[in-house]
Amino acid sequence: MREPHYQKEINRALFIIAFLFFIFGFLTWVNGTLIAFFKKTFDLSHFSSYLVTFAYYLSYTIMAIPSSMLLKKVGFKNGMSIGLFVMALGCVIFIPAAKIASYPTFLIGLFTTGIGLTLLQTAVNPYVTLMGPHESGAKRISFMGFSNKIGGIIGQVILGSLLLHGASTVVQQDELDKIIIPYLILGALFLVLSYVIKKNEWFPELDEDDVDDSDRGIENSDNRKSVFQYPNLVLGVLALFCAGAAEVMAIDSIISYGMSMGFPEARAKLFGSYTLVAMMLGYISGMILIPKYIKQERYLQYGAIIGTLLTILAIYSGAFTSVIFIALLGFVNALFWPAIWPLALDGIGRFTKIGSALLVMSVCAGAIVPMLYGYIADKIGSVQKAYWILIPCYLYIVYYASHGYKLRKWRKEKHYG
Repeated sequence: MREPHYQKEINRALFIIAFLFFIFGFLTWVNGTLIAFFKKTFDLSHFSSYLVTFAYYLSYTIMAIPSSMLLKKVGFKNGMSIGLFVMALGCVIFIPAAKIASYPTFLIGLFTTGIGLTLLQTAVNPYVTLMGPHESGAKRISFMGFSNKIGGIIGQVILGSLLLHGASTVVQQDELDKIIIPYLILGALFLVLSYVIKKNEWFPELDEDDVDDSDRGIENSDNRKSVFQYPNLVLGVLALFCAGAAEVMAIDSIISYGMSMGFPEARAKLFGSYTLVAMMLGYISGMILIPKYIKQERYLQYGAIIGTLLTILAIYSGAFTSVIFIALLGFVNALFWPAIWPLALDGIGRFTKIGSALLVMSVCAGAIVPMLYGYIADKIGSVQKAYWILIPCYLYIVYYASHGYKLRKWRKEKHYG
């Protein structure tokens, strides 16, 4: 049982992390606005406009393992501080990108920001998971996700109002200059937070080796030599890939989708906030229902089934109705990330940091799937039917929530050197 003063430290740390998630949401979920803005300002194809998500999320694949190695040396707390510093650098790159009107330079800034966020996510998610009982892991991460989506809504409303208002079809310096002040403010804020976390004693350093799995009847992780000997983790990485694809598509594609379906900018710029509001409602339901009324794995399973049905309805509905169905995906997507993390990390003990890195790598779905969606939409000439790409993602999550997370050993144990 934890000492009262230690629990107070944990609660304060959770509050600060919740604020971090608010800022992350502001930065991350404006990508949907940037996709629509860059597409029109630089006169891009659907495929080229989704290089925004490709650049942002590609860093997760490249930097997740190095982030895990760094965390082993510096710990969770210092890792968060370094991640925030790198994110500040990425925001600053937006200033020269705007001044020289260079789309590739904007992509470099997004990639750099993604590197910092990769380190931050690799540290923060297991940190929150280890802060309390396994059974309520989804509940704690849901609270963080709730804060994240509030930041996303505010970010889309503010930057949507700034960027998607009278933009021309040609590159205009006045339009690009609108980006400078918001990203300067974000960069300064990340620098301040980096310093605060490094110097603040409110952040106790948690040790993954202290996680006790014996009370859940799980085989001690010391008996295994590789993180890949945990099927619940390996299959969970793919499940989180599918969850990331569904989440990013429902938020980042909906504004551009609405504009392609004929809605004016003034209306379409708000569509992303519809999805984020639906996700907030999903987080609230998760915080209320899990684990008191429903287990996190059952919530995950039912959500994926409903997501499959909503996607099919979106593909075969009229313009505005389909937008609503895509936005409603946010409700079921909300609990995917919080539920998969504790299920995938369950019982891996000393492999938690590397397991976390593998899970973070799965966020490359945000780089790959939107670009595939844009490519398919360009090829078949239908942004609506291209949403079929989400169906296999939801069906795999159904499998993981039903059977995959239960696997503790491969049927025929593999050998790793």
